Amino acid sequence: MTVPRTKATFRPPIIAAQQWLKGVAFPADRPLINVSQAAPTAPPPGPMRAAMAKALEETSTHLYGPDLGLPELRDALAGRWSGLYGGTVTADQVGITSGCNQAFAAVIATLCGEGDEVILPVPWYFNHKMWLDMSGVKTVPLSTGPDLIPDPKAAAALITPRTRAIALVSPNNPTGIEYPAEVIHGFRDLARDAGIQLILDETYRDFDSRTGAPHDLLADPNWSDTVIPLYSFSKSFRLTGHRVGAVMTSAQRLEEVEKFIDAVTICPAQLGQRAALWGLQNLTQWLAGERAEILSRRAAIETGFPRLARQGWRLRGVGAYFAYFEHPFAMSADELAPLLVQQAHVLALPATMFTPPDDPSGARHLRIAFANVDHAGITTLFDRLEALSLPLAPTGGAA
Repeated sequence: MTVPRTKATFRPPIIAAQQWLKGVAFPADRPLINVSQAAPTAPPPGPMRAAMAKALEETSTHLYGPDLGLPELRDALAGRWSGLYGGTVTADQVGITSGCNQAFAAVIATLCGEGDEVILPVPWYFNHKMWLDMSGVKTVPLSTGPDLIPDPKAAAALITPRTRAIALVSPNNPTGIEYPAEVIHGFRDLARDAGIQLILDETYRDFDSRTGAPHDLLADPNWSDTVIPLYSFSKSFRLTGHRVGAVMTSAQRLEEVEKFIDAVTICPAQLGQRAALWGLQNLTQWLAGERAEILSRRAAIETGFPRLARQGWRLRGVGAYFAYFEHPFAMSADELAPLLVQQAHVLALPATMFTPPDDPSGARHLRIAFANVDHAGITTLFDRLEALSLPLAPTGGAA
């Protein structure tokens, strides 16, 4: 008897974690601190909402649009990325998708058949793993070292005749780590030599702490033969509910992406696309302010962490929207996380949701999504974690 595709994977982690809130009361003087999800909770800025309201009066906003997105948005994003990366991206190399998750799904559909393989560094972004499971594609875990940065040489040893791609996320979800340019360059060289694709998910690139381009891959005039960048407008312009993402690849591959989009959503939602276009044209300075605020919250995590370090916690990674905490307690992270809701009124995801079941590192870590927590909230988060009284692991929690 065949098994439905959805049975091949796990329950969505965010939905699973929300079940821990049932039956727990959060008084006004001790509200829940939700660091489980990397999604802005504030609406788009007022001027963007006004532009969206105006767009609602246009008939075309309510009709089907081109499968690969509004030509104006494709052109604007191509120009933005060409300028940012010092290379050439043309409009016919840009496809607009219903969020970055759909961009990944569409790319996998163009690359993989039943039983093919994709290499994912561990810890991985769980929705990437879920889609590979539901596509009948084997996920090949790539272990990372103490710095949580994947090694192209280690990845080379995992390539088989069924390997179709390596997928990187930088800045990383869940660790926050920003992969060095030379590492990304090394993966591009590996992929090109092996005749496979490098999928580079840059959902959080607008919150990278480094100045200038985080890599130079698009300066190569032949970038589209190997590199497939993905992007999201959700975090940058607070458009999570409007589902607007993008994929950049060859015009030939976009013809295949077009088939996927037409069969799934027909086209990206028009209102969100118009908002994204308006944002690209008008919100450069506003976005710089958003980045500065995220970087200040990252600094608050780093500055405040010594309080927890004295109790055996370790800060393994921090950047963009995320921090990756190693906990010191004598229990697995998937046991600790529900306890944090009850004892500290903190909702965080255990790293077991980002790792293979047989990877022991998942049991030692938590992902902290801090983008929606202001400086006072970060202080309160540390207060509550510092106050925990739980049995410590015999070794102090070292990985």
